[in-house]
Amino acid sequence: MDTFKLYFQLGMEHILDIRGYDHILFVVALTTIYLIKDWKRVLILITAFTIGHSITLALATLHVIKFNSDLIEFLIPVTIFLTALANLLRKRAEQSTKKIQLNYWLALFFGLIHGMGFSNYLRSLLGNDTTIFTQLLAFNVGLEVGQIIIVLSFMVLSFLFVDIIGISRRDWKLVVSSGVAAIATTLMIETKFW
Repeated sequence: MDTFKLYFQLGMEHILDIRGYDHILFVVALTTIYLIKDWKRVLILITAFTIGHSITLALATLHVIKFNSDLIEFLIPVTIFLTALANLLRKRAEQSTKKIQLNYWLALFFGLIHGMGFSNYLRSLLGNDTTIFTQLLAFNVGLEVGQIIIVLSFMVLSFLFVDIIGISRRDWKLVVSSGVAAIATTLMIETKFW
């Protein structure tokens, strides 16, 4: 049980580490268009992201798939930028009328990329260990708990600004998404792999 606890904690700390703020930015970009009353949609969205990154985290950690780490480090801010851009281009009516929204598919696909990024860190922790099921599961669960903490914190912040202070939902979406897109652009320039 100590192994599970250790890797659970490492997974949670990895996603909450402010030095790895790219993953925090992605989760913020994913949830910017939602308010607390939209919690079911947020749950579906985060589940889609979880499915995506769980698949590639497992496959990459087990060496089933191989990839260029520099390319993945570049693609992570690209996913952040595209998610923020989609927020800026999305019409509010479109958001509420479709059952399966484009951002659910984007979250799933982009989760695949983020899972490969998480796998670099997990592989460095595992070293030559060949029995990794418990570690992989614990790390992934830790990532999810950390992700839930980020989502809840951001949703509370959103509630304060939109529902309590009275900033319009449109302005909130524009400010947050624009800020995230700007930071993602800087990250893309810093991590270009060519």
